[in-house]
Amino acid sequence: MSVETIEKRSTSTVRKPAPRYRVLLHNDDFNSMEHVVQTLMSTVSSLTQPQAVNIMMEAHMSGIALVITCAQEHAEFYCETLKNHGLTSTIEPDE
Repeated sequence: MSVETIEKRSTSTVRKPAPRYRVLLHNDDFNSMEHVVQTLMSTVSSLTQPQAVNIMMEAHMSGIALVITCAQEHAEFYCETLKNHGLTSTIEPDE
């Protein structure tokens, strides 16, 4: 009978959190404020009306506003959905 030596490898892994991305709304001169607020609320269901109004006003006043910070896949979805409703949106890594 032979005795086999089984090398036990560490099974613990260090999980790094997934990188997060910022969804940005850019001001434009052709969408109504109401349309922007409604689109924000229908795209990002966690936003309340006051939050959507604040985001819209921030973009209106300073040219750009943070909509949400989330995982890349969600950020891409939100950005595309906002664009499909005529809004100007980009994403960038949250550093």
